[in-house]
Amino acid sequence: MMIWIWGVILCVLVLVHLLTTGLCLWRYRSPTAAAPPPETCSAMVTLLRPVCGLDRFDAQTLESSFTLEYPDYEVIFCAAQENDPAVAMLRRLIARYPDTRAQLLIGDDPITGNPKLNNLQKGWEVAQGQWIAMADANLDLPTDYITRLLAVADAKTGLVTSPPIGVQAEGIWARVEGAFLNSFQARWQLAADSLGLGFAQGKTLCWRREVLERAGGLVALGHDLAEDVASTKAVRAQGLSVRVVRQPFAQPIGQRSFRAVWDRQLRWARVRRDGFLAIFVAEIVLGPWLPVLCLTAIGGAWFVPAGLVLWYGVEWGLARVAGWPHRPADLVAMIVRDVLMPALWAVTWARRGFEWRGSAMDRHGALVRPKVVE
Repeated sequence: MMIWIWGVILCVLVLVHLLTTGLCLWRYRSPTAAAPPPETCSAMVTLLRPVCGLDRFDAQTLESSFTLEYPDYEVIFCAAQENDPAVAMLRRLIARYPDTRAQLLIGDDPITGNPKLNNLQKGWEVAQGQWIAMADANLDLPTDYITRLLAVADAKTGLVTSPPIGVQAEGIWARVEGAFLNSFQARWQLAADSLGLGFAQGKTLCWRREVLERAGGLVALGHDLAEDVASTKAVRAQGLSVRVVRQPFAQPIGQRSFRAVWDRQLRWARVRRDGFLAIFVAEIVLGPWLPVLCLTAIGGAWFVPAGLVLWYGVEWGLARVAGWPHRPADLVAMIVRDVLMPALWAVTWARRGFEWRGSAMDRHGALVRPKVVE
């Protein structure tokens, strides 16, 4: 009887792994993006991009804002302070692309405990678009960025979003971060959307303007620890859906240390725990270790190597088909990621809140220690 139970658990976990992978592969069956539906193809779009400091790839990612192939869009960059290192670079970019409607706004509006939302508020107030896309500074926007966002929107869509795909990773820990972002987090988010269960990811939040206005504007997004959790709740509360682009956008990673990867993943884990507790509780069984335990209980350790080859072979195959990083080092990174996941899950329960860019935030998004910029 006990072996029968272990077998059922194993079958369920493997089927879920195969299902999420298959749903993602289906989204990559065609390299071309669909055209937006008629009701959105002519909509004006405002692109809001908050900046805070200057990272290695920011010149590349921020310049991508000026080369979008869409007939009617504006770009509004938001910086909290004049002495932010990104300000001078943005002014040069705006001068370099005079044909793009772009402006830089500086100032901080303390409407919430979330520094990112406070930075964006001034842009939200002057935005002219029917759709307003908020894209983090480290996201590299393809020329069809807006088209791909609007292509999945219909009358019941309140928000379009996208997970980031980690690229240009340098070193094993950067590849581990890519393994978290790509064939784990993006796989699950894309699969959920394919089943009609889309949820927001803060890297890109493209709002139908009136939906966010009805929710209370950016202030409403400060009610949770992170704006993506609050966004998902705000859209669903209006009986609308969150949609995810068919194929996500790239985020250059560069170099990472173990501590940087650990802190980032721990922050996101705490966000998921506070925002969707039941889902976070289930995360402990999403890796390969419970299937390994089942295999061991059923037939002994001899079955484990073959099981792991199947498990990671499927994940590696997804990365290869999707065009995500899939070198041997990326396969090693997937294994390292899964070794870290149980520890991250356990440590997440120790406390709530996190630190973001020098600002400590509590579980309700309140800023408990403001960042000081010299």
